[in-house]
Amino acid sequence: MRYELIVFDWDGTLMDSASTIVACIQAACRDLGLTVPEDRRAAHVIGLGLADALAYAVPGLPPSEYATVSERYRHHFRLRDPHITLFPGTREMLVALKGRGHRLAIATGKSAKGLERALRTTGVADFFASTRCADQCASKPAPDMLHELIEELAVEAEATLMVGDTVHDLQMASNAGVDALAVGHGAHRREDLLALDPVAYVDNTAELGRWLNENA
Repeated sequence: MRYELIVFDWDGTLMDSASTIVACIQAACRDLGLTVPEDRRAAHVIGLGLADALAYAVPGLPPSEYATVSERYRHHFRLRDPHITLFPGTREMLVALKGRGHRLAIATGKSAKGLERALRTTGVADFFASTRCADQCASKPAPDMLHELIEELAVEAEATLMVGDTVHDLQMASNAGVDALAVGHGAHRREDLLALDPVAYVDNTAELGRWLNENA
């Protein structure tokens, strides 16, 4: 086994939610009369913590307004939340990885409450040994999430793989001294992900499952 611990991002990696997040960011800005970010700008912030995300998506927004924008975002996301699904084949992939003895974890820009709700509605909570969220420690691309998971689960960095769909995931892995695998069906463009030199790039969950089966 090359990687004892495999850490997954959530939105855009396991759950097909990137386009929903973009739409909710734009809807929140529209509700409040703010400049509505274009799709690519809104997608860039997926995976970041709240302050970093809003600073980029809505330049010039006073920090005192972050809570207001965040509440409107959550309003729109909760309306869509019941209809968001895992990418096809995700559950089967997790079953296979657990069956081979890998330990699995999540590092996400979601809040702990948001991730708990998502894990409950998708029914995959039991696959994961631990999780870290943006309101529990420093957000991506800081290495803290991975450092804490590695320490908690007593695994070496060299035996850990980060799987994500954004440059923030790959930068976090690099900052933590951990290998990263890029998934192309989420928020960020192939060329931006490949520029960060992941150990591999895959287009979808089927390719991801095959790569992990053969290389992890």
